[in-house]
Amino acid sequence: MRRRTFLQGGGVALLGVGLSARSWAADALSRQDLAGDVAILREAMKLHPGLYRYQSPQMFEGRVQRFAAEFGQAPDLAGRYLALAKLTAAIRCGHSYGNFFNQKKAVAAELFDRPTRLPFHFVWVDRAMVVTGDASGTLTRGTRVIALNGEEPAVLRDRLVGLVRSDGHNDAKRISLLEVRADDRIETFDVFQGLLAPPSKGEHRLSLVEPGGRRRELSLPAIGLKARQASMNAPEDKADAPLWQWAMRPDGIAVLTMPGWAIWDSKWDWKGWLSERLDSLSSAKGLIVDLRDNEGGADCGDPILARPIDRTWTPPTLQQRLRFRRTPASLDPYLDTWDQSFRTLGEKATPLPGGFFLRPGGEDALTIAPAGKRLPVPIAVLISPVNSSATFQFAQNLRAIGGGKLYGRPTGGNLRGINGGCFFFVRLPASGLEFDLPLVGYYPERRQPDAGLQPDVFVAPTIADIAAGRDPVLERAAGDLVRG
Repeated sequence: MRRRTFLQGGGVALLGVGLSARSWAADALSRQDLAGDVAILREAMKLHPGLYRYQSPQMFEGRVQRFAAEFGQAPDLAGRYLALAKLTAAIRCGHSYGNFFNQKKAVAAELFDRPTRLPFHFVWVDRAMVVTGDASGTLTRGTRVIALNGEEPAVLRDRLVGLVRSDGHNDAKRISLLEVRADDRIETFDVFQGLLAPPSKGEHRLSLVEPGGRRRELSLPAIGLKARQASMNAPEDKADAPLWQWAMRPDGIAVLTMPGWAIWDSKWDWKGWLSERLDSLSSAKGLIVDLRDNEGGADCGDPILARPIDRTWTPPTLQQRLRFRRTPASLDPYLDTWDQSFRTLGEKATPLPGGFFLRPGGEDALTIAPAGKRLPVPIAVLISPVNSSATFQFAQNLRAIGGGKLYGRPTGGNLRGINGGCFFFVRLPASGLEFDLPLVGYYPERRQPDAGLQPDVFVAPTIADIAAGRDPVLERAAGDLVRG
């Protein structure tokens, strides 16, 4: 989905606003050009199944009007992108945003390839920015950054949170996206820090407290995108290479680490790889599945769910709702997608109250049937706020079947349901910007809390754990499994 081609569209009038053929790269964009982009956005948002899940139509209309003013008055592409990010974040949908990986190359280069990045990796422990890695060796793991360019880091974080995607009011997911863990080619914190709070003269001024308590003041040169990517914790990029890791500990606990389930472009036989390892557990004492850095992707967890059950299991029903029968012809040129059938998702849909349509076939329950050898060991799954899509649903399903315990921190996603399934990549021709638009809303039958999924055993690393290189979540789960 990240490398889909741009569908070329002609100049079509939407809501009476003429669209100029002038591109985002022109020396100047007229208000009329940008008003055309706003008109496209308004029409596209009518397709969003979760647009009013957390806001009223009146609230959204007010936000669109403010967006139109900010978008039209922005002096450059960066200002327009920030206006778009602010609007999409307010929808409170984790799949609605100006996707870094779906922008045109020239747009991505201008917005994201800036030498403004912090030259180290970090996480947030409460409101503390804590260093987890530094390729130069200048900073020690567990060092706290107490001032960044004269500002408390958590204050900067508070400024950025309102631009970041998440489902509902689950801000733990937003904060996790504002960490730099070296596990994504473009980090959310890097993007918004670079656009809103770039360092002066190419250097970051830092006030630090090291693990032993020593205070330091120093300046470090900002880095660019290539330097950040060079420090990534990524497996070798081979189409048939395993994307996950398997290890057997001396205590008899098998650890399956799954940092991602985006396997669409992979030629690796992941099902065979996983099945072989799950079949090997007859002499083990337990299985730990580490999903803490895994947002989602394909439903790669289903083969695991098929092992503890002895009969076909049906997950709790989620009603799949749409907002349209067929996309408007005038909007089609600006809707990029990998499956043209998405344009007619609701043609045979049943109308529902509130302007929704029941997705045809959406009422057909997904079922998971027993498959492979039944697992002879207990399962522990490690979760975190990163889990917000397929991994969020996997954790829900594991709990529902009683297949194991969840360890760590609350997930991302939202118990009230999320949006996804099918997508358009909406292309705004004047500005050149793109935003992702999910088409299917998943709604539980009963009202649920506006929150992620709580773990069975809450464990969170402390600053001391980070400094010592300890993993208390993994060790707690392993200890419980060994003790039975």
